[in-house]
Amino acid sequence: MSTTSNGSAASLDRIDLAILDVLRRDGRISYQKLSERVHLTPRPCLERVRKLEQRGFIRGYSAVVDEQLVSPGLSLRVMVALSNQSGRAAQRAFETCVRECAQVTECHLVSGAFDYTLRMHCRDMNHYLQVTEHWLNDAGLHIDKLVSHPELTSIKLSSEPTTRPIPL
Repeated sequence: MSTTSNGSAASLDRIDLAILDVLRRDGRISYQKLSERVHLTPRPCLERVRKLEQRGFIRGYSAVVDEQLVSPGLSLRVMVALSNQSGRAAQRAFETCVRECAQVTECHLVSGAFDYTLRMHCRDMNHYLQVTEHWLNDAGLHIDKLVSHPELTSIKLSSEPTTRPIPL
């Protein structure tokens, strides 16, 4: 769990963890229902949520959008390896490039055989090829290898509730 300078994971008690667990699954839950689920009265529950927001444990709220309904197309997971001699400047250039690329919806720096994993959404395979060929032709990015895996369907999204509650 990442933390901010205002807090650490060690400073969370079981009620804070329970609040975070419920909000992960249902960010639109009322404070009344949230307080019932974590066994607090509404006012202290609201105060805890506000503190979790202020301390950076809750970074925001969002909706899970069905991208295929909104924008039909091709979703892919892409693994990217930069050349071994590329250095930090190439990493910064690549990270800037993906931040500015509308087709990249997620980017994660990882360890192992690849440096980054991306989630991309393109109109079709030709559109994906255009985007990645542009990257490969940019010598400043130092891309050594791209491996793509088209997504066939989503089985579980991180914000979907599980059928079995996590014990507190």
